[in-house]
Amino acid sequence: MTDTQILMSAPMPAAVIAALEARFTLHRLWEQPDADAFLAEHGAAIRGLAANTLAGRVDAGLFDRLPALEIVANFGVGYDNIDAQAAAARAIMVTNTPGVLDAEVADLALGLLLATIRRLPQADRYVREGRWEQASFPLSPTLRGRTVGILGLGAIGQQIARRLDGFDVGIAYHQRTRRDDVTYAYHDSPVALAQACDVLIAIVPGSASTRHLVNAEVLEALGREGIFINVARGSVADEPALIAALQAGTILAAGLDVYADEPHMPAELRAMDNVVLLPHLGSASEQTRAAMGQLVVDNLISWFDTGAALTPVPETA
Repeated sequence: MTDTQILMSAPMPAAVIAALEARFTLHRLWEQPDADAFLAEHGAAIRGLAANTLAGRVDAGLFDRLPALEIVANFGVGYDNIDAQAAAARAIMVTNTPGVLDAEVADLALGLLLATIRRLPQADRYVREGRWEQASFPLSPTLRGRTVGILGLGAIGQQIARRLDGFDVGIAYHQRTRRDDVTYAYHDSPVALAQACDVLIAIVPGSASTRHLVNAEVLEALGREGIFINVARGSVADEPALIAALQAGTILAAGLDVYADEPHMPAELRAMDNVVLLPHLGSASEQTRAAMGQLVVDNLISWFDTGAALTPVPETA
C-alpha cells in the first residue's frame, strides 16, 4: 500500500475495495458520519476519486474541495454524473469503463424488447395469478415485419444491431454523423428515424445535447404501433411526454431500464400495463460488474504508476 490517498464516494464491489486498499490509502466517504467535515479535514490530500452514480453529481463544487485531485475513475461507461468540462478545466483526468459492458447491455436491450413486444412479464403474472385456468392469455403484438431504429450506433448500438440481424427485421439508425462502416439505413434526425421505424431503441450517452432527445414529436412520429425501448439514460426521454404518449395510445408500449430520477419513478409508469419496467439492469451481471470494477482499479493504478489513463473520456483525454 502507498500513501497515495484515494476517495471512494459510494460503495463498489468488495473486490474493487480490496484491490484499491492493497495499493492505496482508501477512504470510504459513505461511511463518514459527517461527509462535509471529512472533506474539510482530508480533502486537500485526496489525489484520486473512485466515483459512481450512486453518490450523485461530481462537479466543480466537489473539485474545489479536493484541490490535489488528479483523476476521477468512474464506475460505468456513462459519465453524465461527472462534470467532465469542469474536470478538464482543472486538468483532472476522467475515466470510464467502456467495452467491458457492451455485450451485457446489448443482451439486455434485446431481452427488454422481446419482453415488451410479447408482453412476457404480463404473461408471467397471468399464470401466477391463476387466470390461465379461466382463459388463454390475450394475443400479443409481434416483432415480425417491423423496422427497428437505433438511436445511437456507438459500440453498444452496433452490438444491438448485430443481435437484431438474426431476427430478420429492418434496421435503421440515427446519430450525429453517418457511419461509413455499416449498411443500415441512416436518418438525419430522431424524428426522421422514428417516422421510418416502429421500434425505437435509445442507446445514446446522457448529456446536455441528448436531454429529451426522445420528445413528444419523436413519439408522435413513432406511431400508434410503436414500441420505445430505453437502455440509455433516463434524461434521454422526456418522461412526462412519454407517459402522455402511453396513456393516449400515441405509441403502443415501452420497455424502460432507466428513468429521470432513479430509483424513483412516476406512479403513472408503475400503473400502466403497456410498460415493462426494469431497475437499471443494463450491466448488472456479476461478471460484467467485476470487469467494470477492475477497470476502475486499473485506471487508477496506471495513472499513478505511469501518468497515463487506460480509458480516458474524450473531454479529458
